[in-house]
Amino acid sequence: MQTEPNAVVVKQMKQRKRRRWNIHLFPIPALVIYGLFIVYPLIAALTYSFFDWKGIKRGAFIGFENYKNLFTLEPFSGMFWNAFQHNILYFVVQMVFQNGLAFLLAFIIYQKIRGAEFFKIAYFLPRLLSVIVVGFLWKLILNPNFGALNVLLGKFGLESLQEAWLGNPKTALIAIILVNCWFGIGFAVLIFLAGFQSIPRELIEAATIDGAKGITILTRIMLPLMVPSIMIITVLTFIQSFEAFELVYAMQGSQGEPYRSTDTLAVYFYRLAFGGSSGDSTAIGLGSALAVVLFFFISTITAVLLKSMKKKEIEM
Repeated sequence: MQTEPNAVVVKQMKQRKRRRWNIHLFPIPALVIYGLFIVYPLIAALTYSFFDWKGIKRGAFIGFENYKNLFTLEPFSGMFWNAFQHNILYFVVQMVFQNGLAFLLAFIIYQKIRGAEFFKIAYFLPRLLSVIVVGFLWKLILNPNFGALNVLLGKFGLESLQEAWLGNPKTALIAIILVNCWFGIGFAVLIFLAGFQSIPRELIEAATIDGAKGITILTRIMLPLMVPSIMIITVLTFIQSFEAFELVYAMQGSQGEPYRSTDTLAVYFYRLAFGGSSGDSTAIGLGSALAVVLFFFISTITAVLLKSMKKKEIEM
């Protein structure tokens, strides 16, 4: 009489075991896509960087020669450090203008002033546009002859401020970075707003009862509790700044014009690996070496920032 129930139990156990194994199959499509588009290109770039290349034909194994040439041989070394400085400037300006302004706007919205919801949506709208579209539109706005910016300056009698914004080496990169700030500020506002909204209301109410006012509450209570959000946006801004390509390419092409003043490491990599629009020859080995260096640099700094963020959270 007990044999039949036991058989049912065994069958149920087998079905549960089979279901548990089936669960492990679900990540496989994601792992395949990740391996195909992330892991394989990284391994391929690392492999290519150790070989000499004649156009797209792989030559002899040369070890770390491509890395040595990237840092010591002109003009590669000069262009590398020039682009690296531009990426640093990209990061600093975004942190100051984009994230600083986003923090202020998020705080204003958090105060629930009239029309706050409208502004929250309005700030994020540019993010819905394609980067290529944004680059094309701003290239028209900054046109020195018929661009809206110079036309408005002329209307207000500020002809002395009119500039060939993308044609002047002193203003071209800053113009592109500020366009990027305009494009990305909505996302930063949402991150900071989420941070403000996670602060317990009881703390603010208690501080208000004790006589604390706006600036004191912001600097002594809110700001320390906003450290995780600040660190998150810092990490994301760092990664985006050192991967800057689409907007620069859309507004200035792959040559970093004018006179390499808008070159970034990603644009320089594109020019090395695939050649520029002016018919530059490809240097796949050097381009792969640059890609590997950029990957490890971004990964290392990001890991340091994330570890610092985790340490801050533990201390809090």
